[in-house]
Amino acid sequence: MSHSSSDRIAQALREWVASAPAGTRLPSTRELVAHHEASPVTVQKALRMLMGQGLIESRPGVGTFVCTAPVARPQDYGWQTAALGSPQRSLPRPTAALRATANDMITLRSGYPDRDLLPERLVRAALTRSARGTSAVTRPPVAGLPDLQAWFASELGQLTPPGVAAPAAGDAVIFPGSQSGLVTAFRALVGAGESLVIESPSYWGAILAAAEVGVRLVPVPSGSHGPDPEDLDRALTQTGARAFYAQPHFANPTGAHWSPELSEAVLDVVKRHGVFLIEDDWAHDFGIDEDVVPLAARDEDGHVVYLRSLTKSVSPAIRVAGLVARGPARDRILADFQAQSMYVSGVLQAAALDVVLQPSWRSHLRSVRSQLASRRDLLVSAVRELIPSAHLDAAPRGGLNLWLRLPDHTDPHQISLACEQRGVAVAAGDDWFPAEPVGPYLRLNYAGPNPGAFPEGARIIEECLQRPQG
Repeated sequence: MSHSSSDRIAQALREWVASAPAGTRLPSTRELVAHHEASPVTVQKALRMLMGQGLIESRPGVGTFVCTAPVARPQDYGWQTAALGSPQRSLPRPTAALRATANDMITLRSGYPDRDLLPERLVRAALTRSARGTSAVTRPPVAGLPDLQAWFASELGQLTPPGVAAPAAGDAVIFPGSQSGLVTAFRALVGAGESLVIESPSYWGAILAAAEVGVRLVPVPSGSHGPDPEDLDRALTQTGARAFYAQPHFANPTGAHWSPELSEAVLDVVKRHGVFLIEDDWAHDFGIDEDVVPLAARDEDGHVVYLRSLTKSVSPAIRVAGLVARGPARDRILADFQAQSMYVSGVLQAAALDVVLQPSWRSHLRSVRSQLASRRDLLVSAVRELIPSAHLDAAPRGGLNLWLRLPDHTDPHQISLACEQRGVAVAAGDDWFPAEPVGPYLRLNYAGPNPGAFPEGARIIEECLQRPQG
């Protein structure tokens, strides 16, 4: 019997237990096998599910019984208030983009691509091979598997212009996802109490990482085309910040893609001030109308610290990212990472490398590009036709999101709640501002499931916008 058979039996038993008095004896395994026309193994698996949930209990030699409902009593954790003291820093609340949504909802807030956009067959095969190999029982090097380091470095090296030294494999450090890389980079390169310039709006995870480290954020405005180099120059001059965090390619949430001219201008500002540019290339594999050429490919002096994750393009289950840095900066980053995490699972590293080295990986990315283009165009059309009260500045040339400006004086959190009550999950834009929001926004993700429901979702958003807000 399949896994779904045990789930089906467990659900039937769960309903039976809910209506049975505590202490009631369940039918024997033989009776359950006959009733559900299942194998003993499948029935036992279903029973173990209910035992794990505390609904039934087994009494050896007697049988299986419905558990007595525990009497709840209030817990007193007041002593912890004195033990913990006042929090040293206030961390941002978890973003709505990470909240799970019901299967029957129209999902426009997910931060991850739909399962249909992932190389599932490649991932399953790679995990199987990795689990059977030596990586399942050995500790990998601190900086990562050498072959995976070399792959991240070569991905940059292929885009390096003539005359510019390409990064070496030893310049790369493997992290368990980009969030870990951001925390380490901010702590090693900036430090608690120091300033970090950041685009506004920007990735909420970077804002969270800065709060975790205790870095003071200095926002510079960034729209659909990126930041103004003069604003960046002014912020670095006034604050003496050590680094600038940015997403030059299909930024989350705005979708901004820097032009070559802007990229050169920003690099000039960074070099003139002698600071680091922490380049988050999160959407490297999600270009639609343009390919990504990282700024790090044009930097050989160690000003750009480059971060690229495979979590979104390969699988959320394979949290692997590569950070490329040169000189003492790389040494500090590696030392901090070793103190915090020691190393990344060799099984996950080997699986990630297996996927990206398969010949079909490139054809998969071409397919994803085409599918994202169709999904983006469908949502853009629905927004412009069915949400006339809102404004979409530009259709992004890659990435996963639309950045929708709502009418002035709209409360995006109320709109988000109203939409959710109508079966549409959207994310209020406030989470992406490192300081006060400059206006009400929604971030709409076009990489989620059921793109055919995008027009209906847009219609519901407009109806919620037209309702009076209390």
